[in-house]
Amino acid sequence: MTRWLLALAVLAAIAAGVLLAGLRWALSPADPAGREVVFVVEPGQSVTSVASRLEAEGLVRDARVMRGLARWRGLENRLQVGEFALSAALTPEQILDTIVSGKVVVYEVTLPEGYTLIQIAARLAEAGLVEREAFVAVARDPATASELGVEGDSLEGYLYPETYRLPKGRSALETARVLVAQFLAVWSEVLPLASAQGLSMQKVVTLASIIEKETGAPDERPLIASVFLNRIERGMRLETDPTVIYGIENFDGNLRRRHLEDEGNPYNTYRIPGLPPGPIASPGRAALFSVVQPAESKFLFFVSRNDGTHIFSETYRDHAAAVERYQRRGRSSP
Repeated sequence: MTRWLLALAVLAAIAAGVLLAGLRWALSPADPAGREVVFVVEPGQSVTSVASRLEAEGLVRDARVMRGLARWRGLENRLQVGEFALSAALTPEQILDTIVSGKVVVYEVTLPEGYTLIQIAARLAEAGLVEREAFVAVARDPATASELGVEGDSLEGYLYPETYRLPKGRSALETARVLVAQFLAVWSEVLPLASAQGLSMQKVVTLASIIEKETGAPDERPLIASVFLNRIERGMRLETDPTVIYGIENFDGNLRRRHLEDEGNPYNTYRIPGLPPGPIASPGRAALFSVVQPAESKFLFFVSRNDGTHIFSETYRDHAAAVERYQRRGRSSP
């Protein structure tokens, strides 16, 4: 009897050793020389599904051990959604920690100053971050503007131009929220100056968006702001091409006289006095500040020199002379 008990004890010890060795093997990297790959955790996937896919893709040795590890650590319901940079050179515990931490792969995308909502949606879609139509629908929904705390019926003008590092898998609303949050951070600096001058958020952003589209010369922004503000103060129409163009559906690149005479275009500042209904693009920091910190001038007109800069004039006579000199074959700006 003692002999049998001894034999059973030896067998149990051997089995325990084998089990322990197997567990250590399963908890070790599947391939110490493994290369980094992108692994996607989809919404609604269970720990069982994720563990099985990790094994199938050669990232872990045993899905059962991976699943047991997650449950033993109480993490089976804490897996995050998104793309993760994983490698078979990592231990299952390291892989689990990466997925639970939410350290997702991010993609860099640059949204230039002066881009419209449509252009921004296209740029985000090109980067694979959103579905274009879904983003446009969300950004044009008045409820979205209200929820995100900006003035107006859409997010036009409030999708701040910046270089972002964003993950895939976010909804259109979540992505828009990031862009608007960046705008609001800059707006918090502009707000005291705007409030002191009685300027609303929408008025500042609308005028800044026009300024952004009118010049590529940073040092001209305060001067152009002064022109528009002077015209508004005198009750003059703004007469700026970019607003007209914004209001033309499927604009072909040629601004014609009939466009300037179209009173049905709510953005036609050649016919409609004051500012257009809302922003026409997303202005950057400098354009926003140019509205609340304009240059002191009596200028009422400006015309392009065709080199990215402008000639500014106080009288229409001087403006007409500048137009004759620089725009003989074209049409002038304000």
